[in-house]
Amino acid sequence: MKSTDRCAAGATVAGSAQSVGFGGDTVGAPPKGWIIAMTGRGTPKWTVERDDTAPSKGQVLKQSGTATYPLAFKDGTSIKDGFVEVKFKPIDGSEDRAGGIVWRWKDGDNYYLARANALEDNVRIYHVTKGSRREFKSADVKVTSNQWHTLRAEFTGKHFVVMFDGKKVIEADDDTIKGSGAVGVWTKADSVTAFDDFSFGEK
Repeated sequence: MKSTDRCAAGATVAGSAQSVGFGGDTVGAPPKGWIIAMTGRGTPKWTVERDDTAPSKGQVLKQSGTATYPLAFKDGTSIKDGFVEVKFKPIDGSEDRAGGIVWRWKDGDNYYLARANALEDNVRIYHVTKGSRREFKSADVKVTSNQWHTLRAEFTGKHFVVMFDGKKVIEADDDTIKGSGAVGVWTKADSVTAFDDFSFGEK
């Protein structure tokens, strides 16, 4: 990442990679250095909360509102080719119980998305254009509720690799969204999901 990019409190920089934590943020408030958004309609609620089960053993980012697709993206990021990774815990949700990562985010209606769903036990990759989400590959995997998982996407040009808990589950090509964009995290509908150890890097 360029030196002019901003980091949230708790971020560390190692070469072109950055790791973002939430330990320096106020509990009950949105995290510093993040932009809250959504695709569609609703009322997302992104707050920093204490979670002693978290990999960081401290504070996490939690989404507990309801919207079509709640989004939070890291302010100051603009990556064309690289990776994005997060640890997440699907907690609750009757319509949906999912956590995801986004990249090449142009705005709330245009971005790439990889998500894991604990109600469906699968991982899927999508492009979202003009607010419409379209899947282009999926994999059946066990996604356990109330357990921490790791989701990672690596992207170079039109080629994408998605990893779940350290194992490659999807490899796919798509050239719908080009150029650079922001990276962030995502949920759907009434999903209550916690996120920790967000990291990203540029090739």
